[in-house]
Amino acid sequence: MFPRLREDIANIIKRDPAARSAWEVLTCYPGLHAIVMHRLARWCWTRGLKWLGRFISHMGRILTGIEIHPGATIGRRVFIDHGFGVVIGETAEVGDDCTIYQGVTLGGTSLSKGMKRHPTLGKGVIIGAGAKVLGAFTVGDDAKVGSNAVVFKEVPPCATAVGNPARIILKEEQVDAEADAATRVFSSYGITPDLADPLIKALQGLINHAAAQDQQIRVLTAALDKAGISHESLPESAKFDLEKFRKLVE
Repeated sequence: MFPRLREDIANIIKRDPAARSAWEVLTCYPGLHAIVMHRLARWCWTRGLKWLGRFISHMGRILTGIEIHPGATIGRRVFIDHGFGVVIGETAEVGDDCTIYQGVTLGGTSLSKGMKRHPTLGKGVIIGAGAKVLGAFTVGDDAKVGSNAVVFKEVPPCATAVGNPARIILKEEQVDAEADAATRVFSSYGITPDLADPLIKALQGLINHAAAQDQQIRVLTAALDKAGISHESLPESAKFDLEKFRKLVE
């Protein structure tokens, strides 16, 4: 237990620039306290002491504001940052080196007992603040879920899910799933600056296409005028305003 505790403390110091010392992390980080209490609760749960496991989980929730069901599986070096309002359901599985921020729910959408109802997080997954991951599917290794996203379907490895309902953004260059955790690029709150929302990219493409068509129409109109061919002109209010539409999707 103590080697795992030292590993967790070192991991938090590595990921959180606000952590000044091991003593501060040990005494002042509710995410660490919740993980330690969960290990005790799960030990009881897996040995048939169901009520005691639930009671320890309940006490952990009161003390930390983080609710982890004793049936959930939590990997090594999992960092619950701030943590208030985090809920992790009974059949959820959280892989090694994951980071979970405040207000996250790993919830189930089925009422069937004895079935897998909650999500599985692969290794190195980052779940941003307020995100809801709901259902029995997998979020792949090194994937990211942006803050306040609502995810109902599988997220591929190294992808980012954003929005409500979540849309999947794939990286052009995939990260080696077997790379050492220390070499992976860490993105706080699941923010990936170099990736744009796919809906915004699609709208921008449509606007650029409309702008190109508008330019072609101007050229054709000018040619008709030069040839002396009469044609009906659009009213001023119906003309395409490129800058106005671009501002709408910025």
